[in-house]
Amino acid sequence: MKQIRKIIQIDEELCNGCGQCVPDCAEGSLQIIDGKARLVADKLCDGLGACLGSCPTGALKIIEREADDFDEKAVEEFLANQKKQEQAAKAEPMACGCASTHIQSFRPAAAPTPCQAANLPTAMPAASAQDSQLRHWPVQIRLVPPHAPFLKGADLLVAADCTAVAAANFQQDYLANKVVMMGCPKFDDAEAYIQRFTEIIDTCGLKRITVLIMEVPCCSAMTVIIKRALERASATVPVEQIVISARGKELQRISW
Repeated sequence: MKQIRKIIQIDEELCNGCGQCVPDCAEGSLQIIDGKARLVADKLCDGLGACLGSCPTGALKIIEREADDFDEKAVEEFLANQKKQEQAAKAEPMACGCASTHIQSFRPAAAPTPCQAANLPTAMPAASAQDSQLRHWPVQIRLVPPHAPFLKGADLLVAADCTAVAAANFQQDYLANKVVMMGCPKFDDAEAYIQRFTEIIDTCGLKRITVLIMEVPCCSAMTVIIKRALERASATVPVEQIVISARGKELQRISW
């Protein structure tokens, strides 16, 4: 039944798709779709405005208009269905045997000895003589299960996808000796990430979390995700946030 009531309105011109509003909506009525925050359904929005304070651009406001009644039962069913979909996605490897779902741990190859280095072709660029610092597979947040053995006691790097191509020495400066989980806070499911990191923090005994993000506004949602996970978790972990520019220059380091 429709009635005139309070409900969220999103200004698409102001919305930058940062996703910071999504974790603050307990009903799950806000999602990032096609790079913008969207109201999934009128009946899922209670109109209380818990999401307003997290929007950095002021794109959200509460208005009064004709809308479907708020439906608590529909909210419960919607959230339950989202949880089932997430569990199904991470429960089993793809039937095709996709390598992206197979958990692997391995040590980075040792650096060449002085003798080996001396025998490298003189025309070979210095970077090509360096081996990958990656210690495990997979690396995408949505594909790494909380029970992955390489997460136990790990020094965890949570990196926004774009940082790997912006930072010239990503592997040496940020990845070395760390376990990495990568994702895009603008286009991926923020609430699913919060749940995953909450479980990891509670069960894996992490040494530290380093959050590596770009200077663009939407990337700050990754920091929000980690903060929300720490708020929900019973364990505590020291966190360092590093912000880099689009040209790969390190702009800021903050510990909290």
